[in-house]
Amino acid sequence: MAHQLRSGDGWRVGWNPDAAAFQALLGADDWAVELTQPEFDEFCRLAQQLSTALVEIRPELMAEEAIACEASSDLLWMEVRGLPDAFSLSFILLTGRRAEGSWSAAATPNILRTVQMLRVY
Repeated sequence: MAHQLRSGDGWRVGWNPDAAAFQALLGADDWAVELTQPEFDEFCRLAQQLSTALVEIRPELMAEEAIACEASSDLLWMEVRGLPDAFSLSFILLTGRRAEGSWSAAATPNILRTVQMLRVY
């Protein structure tokens, strides 16, 4: 797969499998961070896990009830917060260089859709 950079209002995702150290880029309008392949793989896995958890929790919630759900590993901590159909996504990189980022509820569906297209799990 060739180098790719996708972006929209409040989000961007890049992928270059041939890069020496950092194969992925995650960002928003005012921040960006590069990730190694294992970090990006974990980001994709945890994002999908959290998204699925919100879908599964939806029947238990009252209308307009907000929720926060988090997941973590040795590489990342992630959280979704909001309504099951409109939630923000945040992460903290737990490796040596430490970084954090977040996307609004408007940008999150685009991030999730784009990372699914780039990486199939």
